[in-house]
Amino acid sequence: MAEPEPFGALPDGQAVQLYRLRSESGVEVSACTYGATITSIVVPGRDGTRADVVLGFETLAPYLSQTAYLGAIVGRYANRIARARFVLDGMTYQLRPNDGSNLLHGGARGFDKRLWSGASFTSGRDQGVRFTRTSPAGEEGFPGTLQVTVEYVLSAAGALRCSFTAETDAPTIVNLAQHAYFNLSGTTAPILDHELTIDASRYTPIGGDLIPTGTLEPVAGTPFDFRSPRRIGDRIDDQHPQLRFGRGYDHNWVLDRDRPAGDDAALAYAATVRHVRSGRRLDVFTSEPGLQFYSGNFLDGTLHGAQGTYVRRAGLCLETQKFPDSPNHPTFPPAVVRPGQRYSARTRFAFSHD
Repeated sequence: MAEPEPFGALPDGQAVQLYRLRSESGVEVSACTYGATITSIVVPGRDGTRADVVLGFETLAPYLSQTAYLGAIVGRYANRIARARFVLDGMTYQLRPNDGSNLLHGGARGFDKRLWSGASFTSGRDQGVRFTRTSPAGEEGFPGTLQVTVEYVLSAAGALRCSFTAETDAPTIVNLAQHAYFNLSGTTAPILDHELTIDASRYTPIGGDLIPTGTLEPVAGTPFDFRSPRRIGDRIDDQHPQLRFGRGYDHNWVLDRDRPAGDDAALAYAATVRHVRSGRRLDVFTSEPGLQFYSGNFLDGTLHGAQGTYVRRAGLCLETQKFPDSPNHPTFPPAVVRPGQRYSARTRFAFSHD
């Protein structure tokens, strides 16, 4: 069982702890109680060389000042809500905008900027850590007191399972996601040479404010078609209006969910990332309907972490979640949770090499 290690303290003196999970396959995962943040995932490559494949920092201080959500849990609502406003049961809730007039990843002090409680555990040959916190009613404008649990479980084979649950005492909206930036090369070189597959035949187009228009469009014949493996860099700079809006990929794909995950019938295959040179591979499975693929377009070289300087596109995010702005689009998958119901979402990141 992973014992907590000191990882610094917040400005008010509260201690932050770090947990290290180790698998028999050589994969190691570290996560801290600030933001329930994954700080490191070490994965062996084809030749046995081990490398940290997520962008992160070796100390707490940079996490307190960065705004890129590196490795954190984002919520209470991941992604964007237009005009930081939604209507639920006839009542309009005004949230705290932090992305122009919109809300991004839960607001100015979302779950990524909160201290969680941590406890490690074992389950057979698997190692895990459980993070919990209470989000009070009115936090960032959201209704309802929310009891939230995040579990990271590392299997003996090197798969990281992320499980989210939440319960509320009043109707509210919930959408949690893990915001790790992956770079399977173990460096800060742009991820343009990574091969990506996304099991989705449609995506949700956005406007200039990065908010979905509400339509579902086919990926066929566009730079958004990753149904077969393709280098991320092949079309990322095409003169496509959607790519200009996001300065690259920053869109939600509508998962087809026609390929089961195998050992967990509740999960379905979502995506694969491969780094051909090192042989490292990441397969993603999820219970969620959407996958936000973000190609790190707004990293700008001002952050310096464990692998070096995080230049533009030094990492990619695969955020499994409800659709962006779902509360304002009745045709999108609902994100409402009511008293007596339990919010539940699960994702598995399976690491391997070929």
